[in-house]
Amino acid sequence: MTHLRSVGAAWRIASVAIALGVLAPVLSLAWLAVGSGLAHWSHLARHVLPQASLNTALLLTGVGVLVLVIGTGCAWLVTACDFPGRKVLHWALLLPLAMPTYIVAFAYLDLLHPIGPVQGAIRWALGFDSPRQFRLPDLRSMPGAIFVLGFVLYPYVYMTARAMFMTQPAHLMEAARTLGATRTGAFFRVALPLARPALAVGLSLALLETLNDIGASEFLGIQTLTVAVYTTWITRSDLAGAAQIACAMLFVVLALVLLERNGRRHQRFGSAQRMRAIQPRRLHGATAWLATFAAALPVMLGFVAPALYLVWETIKRLRLGTGISSGLVASLGNTIGLAAGVTVVTVAAGLVVAWAVRNQGSLGNGARWQARAAVLGYALPGTVLAIGLLTPALAFDGALGSLIGHPGLPLMGAGIVLVVACAIRFLAMPVGGIEAGLARIPPALEQASRLLGETASGTLRRVHLPLLRPAIAAASLLVFVDAMKELPATLLLRPANFDTLATLLYAEAARGTYEEGAMAALAIVVVGLLPVMLLARSGLSVQAEAAR
Repeated sequence: MTHLRSVGAAWRIASVAIALGVLAPVLSLAWLAVGSGLAHWSHLARHVLPQASLNTALLLTGVGVLVLVIGTGCAWLVTACDFPGRKVLHWALLLPLAMPTYIVAFAYLDLLHPIGPVQGAIRWALGFDSPRQFRLPDLRSMPGAIFVLGFVLYPYVYMTARAMFMTQPAHLMEAARTLGATRTGAFFRVALPLARPALAVGLSLALLETLNDIGASEFLGIQTLTVAVYTTWITRSDLAGAAQIACAMLFVVLALVLLERNGRRHQRFGSAQRMRAIQPRRLHGATAWLATFAAALPVMLGFVAPALYLVWETIKRLRLGTGISSGLVASLGNTIGLAAGVTVVTVAAGLVVAWAVRNQGSLGNGARWQARAAVLGYALPGTVLAIGLLTPALAFDGALGSLIGHPGLPLMGAGIVLVVACAIRFLAMPVGGIEAGLARIPPALEQASRLLGETASGTLRRVHLPLLRPAIAAASLLVFVDAMKELPATLLLRPANFDTLATLLYAEAARGTYEEGAMAALAIVVVGLLPVMLLARSGLSVQAEAAR
């Protein structure tokens, strides 16, 4: 019995340590912001926060409207209507998730350049010879940023809305039609209100990604709060000012998290999985092809066009005989090494937290708050997380260097601080996935193992881990790919002379050498397709289950 209690205490201590590790950057950020004096606040309030806050609010509003319209409309089309290409578009609408926002901005800056291929083709068709005679509005603007981010992030709303529409009972729509409502009226008065909780969840995720973005916003000339944090720290070497701007961002994050929590709390009212699902209505003629065009347009703009651009630029570079540069090879190795390290640390920490929650009867109800604290990192933008983590990391790193007789910053220089930052940010993925996997394992299996004399750790190793392999594999894949794409935290916490594919692309785009960054961007996109395929496969499984 004493041994079992000691094992349980070890799991609890580990879970508490992980939760406190996630909370540490937030507490450090608040301490740094409060302790830097009022002079910074007055300067920021006059010269930085008003414009950055306004730009952030406009960007969030524009992107929110766009992702709601595109995501909800496409989800309803592929659920309630049958048209040419529907089976392909059902999963293809998820493809923009493979495109980081900064890569799409990178591609469209060249595609829509006044002397680029798109505007050149339009001028040729209209009979113009020069950009002075005709040119599209500049992409480096607020509408341009809303366009880019909206067509990349709409799948968050599409996924949640589609899942809700597929599980809504068909008899509710039929009752509305019987009472005289048109199909459009039944959608707005029945289907859409039932899906509002799912829409709130998807919208909050899309807006959190918008708030986290730094590459696309900076490329397109939009001074958001995130960009202001980066420039204040890096360009002006003002860590205290950056911390205060980051604290202002936390209020926006809190509002988005509350929106998501509210949606999840009411999500059960829109679920009726055992009812007969909505059967898609066959469209004919011009209406059918119009539906195909409407559903395909987001895929073309959010994935196909930038992906083809990256492939074309890569082929052009290879044809020039320059080959693959040594910098690209080194960045690829750094990216894989960083992503692998983040994956191992994050999945291991997620397993500890999820197992502590599973055994909360023996470990105490405190495991619940530990699980909630552990997943907060996903809501923190990478810039906020980096600012908050820097001070405690530097203090610990300096003390460790003095202890081992190695002056300097051994952990920062080895990239360990960057790994920890990414692990904190992505911890929500394995915690949620493994918790869901554990929930599907019958308690009787665990009870039988314990009755046969196995310890809690032995039961985890011999019973649960083999059954959790699919959940762990899915979580590992998602963490690996997101770590490859992470830009803000990597820019701020990477060791000296350490480039990943994302930071290499950022540097090339900042210099305007788009052809040099195309191969790095293409590599990120190819790897990013893996989790999208996984999501599409799971979505098709859900649809088949709903149909039964």
